[in-house]
Amino acid sequence: MKPNKNFVQKIALERIYRLFELAEEEFEKNPGFAKKCIEFARRISTRNKAKIPAELKQKFCKKCGAFLKNGKNCETEKIGCLVKIKCLECGFERKTRAENSK
Repeated sequence: MKPNKNFVQKIALERIYRLFELAEEEFEKNPGFAKKCIEFARRISTRNKAKIPAELKQKFCKKCGAFLKNGKNCETEKIGCLVKIKCLECGFERKTRAENSK
């Protein structure tokens, strides 16, 4: 019996969240391992057609795959309704819409 597509995507999303948690925990001690966790999460996302949520997309560099932590290896700047995130490892800049805070 073939597994349900939604079930597979749900499991993939759980694994992606767990890998991001691991990356955050291990970033201070071993940034290379954190980068590997992000790489695995992106691979799971593409293989299972599960989208990485927006709040997690801001935590890694799209170009070099590094886990981003504000003040350590990235700079965050708010420009109007946009947030500019700059990776200090490769220099890539990402602009995302700021979340509405009430």
